[in-house]
Amino acid sequence: MTFPNPSVVLITGIMAAGKSTIAQAVAERLPMSVHLRGDLFRRMIINGQASVEPDNMDAAMEQLRLRYRLATMVADGYCKAGFTVVYQDVILGESLGEVVEMLKPWQRHVVVLCPTPEVAGARDAARDKKGYSGWTPEELDRSLREETPRLGLWLDNSKLTVEATVDAIFASVEQTKQGLKD
Repeated sequence: MTFPNPSVVLITGIMAAGKSTIAQAVAERLPMSVHLRGDLFRRMIINGQASVEPDNMDAAMEQLRLRYRLATMVADGYCKAGFTVVYQDVILGESLGEVVEMLKPWQRHVVVLCPTPEVAGARDAARDKKGYSGWTPEELDRSLREETPRLGLWLDNSKLTVEATVDAIFASVEQTKQGLKD
């Protein structure tokens, strides 16, 4: 049981949804895989970085769209080399459909991790990297659930282990493949 190769597994969700952990675990189960961390492109900006904060949205969204374009270009390059790319990033609202469209040359599997805001907040508090400053988990969760198109597998991983979450993702891909054969 595996993803078609090459393909892109796009894992998104709010901050502290488990994207990095799950993406790494998915990539480790695949024979030729890349874990593409979208946040890497934000961290490359040394000066002039526009944080995604409520009072800085225009500049931040422009940089966010640049980040998504760069990530999809890198995913394209790895797919052309025969890899399955597990691309994880916070992609909410209409941006999700736009990113999926940018990945159109490849078979795509969208996974939206959507733990409860309480679980995401607790996970954020328990880690060294703090994601929530200008937004609350509740605000981002509302944006996810109300403004993000229902693409792919939406998975509440609040109570799931990493292994159970990855198993659910692989099972969903297997069901999709069987559905295409019928």
